[in-house]
Amino acid sequence: MTAPLRAEAEAVQGVAIHGDAGRTTARTGPADRKPASGKNAANGKKAGLRDWLPWLDRQGRFSGLRAAAFALTLLPAVLIIYAAWMGQLGSKPWTEAIHRTGIWAVRLLVLSLAISPLRRLLDWGKLIGVRRMLGLSVMAYALGHLGLHCIDMAFDWGLIVSEIVKRFYLTIGFVALLGLCALGATSTDGMIRRLGKNWQRLHNLVYPIAGLALLHFALQSKIDVTEPALMSGLFILLLFYRGLYRWKLPVSLPALAGLALLAGLATALLETGWYALTSGVSPWLVFQANADLLTYWDYASIRPAHWVTLAGLAVVAARAWRARKPRPPRQARQPATA
Repeated sequence: MTAPLRAEAEAVQGVAIHGDAGRTTARTGPADRKPASGKNAANGKKAGLRDWLPWLDRQGRFSGLRAAAFALTLLPAVLIIYAAWMGQLGSKPWTEAIHRTGIWAVRLLVLSLAISPLRRLLDWGKLIGVRRMLGLSVMAYALGHLGLHCIDMAFDWGLIVSEIVKRFYLTIGFVALLGLCALGATSTDGMIRRLGKNWQRLHNLVYPIAGLALLHFALQSKIDVTEPALMSGLFILLLFYRGLYRWKLPVSLPALAGLALLAGLATALLETGWYALTSGVSPWLVFQANADLLTYWDYASIRPAHWVTLAGLAVVAARAWRARKPRPPRQARQPATA
């Protein structure tokens, strides 16, 4: 078989595996239809399992990384359900459940945004395999967040809509949710092929969507914005990493360490500005609290800025370690033979 004919045969087989029977029939013709053999049926069943079992990779093999990511996405829901069952959600269980699902939606959103930069910084290609799973879990928790709110409001749709329109933090939260749903609905392989280059343009909107989600998180937190500041600082750090590759800047260990310190400083300034604008607290007192760790070695006063800096330095250490780790040589691709 020549190389062109082999490529055509492989293309037809790939379409058949992905279930596009109409396209396969049009390409091969009615006369070429044959009953599916036992081997082909087994391959089709394996492909179906691969698509539905999240712990399998694209080759149908078990992936510990995917299994761990799947367990991570389920754990918050299990903990919330268990707390509700045991009566551990306080005097307002619906409000607490709404709060917890929203927090986990933001946490998983930031984690999903970390996949692409960490894959490049750590040269860890398999990480990309869990990005879609994490992204869909963000949408699921965000929808659960809204669903629990509707239950708490006794499905009074007029009141729900009016609250979303009148309250600014609910408005931006709802806009962020609509954006997450749009990204989730277009995350399939079929939509990627259908949208082409527009798919990447659409999914780049995840960054402004994340910004809206973080603002919603901070506004509804009211007094204590420790975790919103932490999540926002990590988001800033990820934007710095994105800028490194976007503007083709040198990705060296000193540069990454500098970004870690810069992201920590930006987090401290963000937290200081937020408290100054919303509570009237002296900006100097808030900013000074970030220096207490260095001044008094008071580990109880670790602020979001410190955690963001430590996260950035951990990435530096991980990159240095993986750079020293020996890698097996990649096998050269064999040329096609007649």
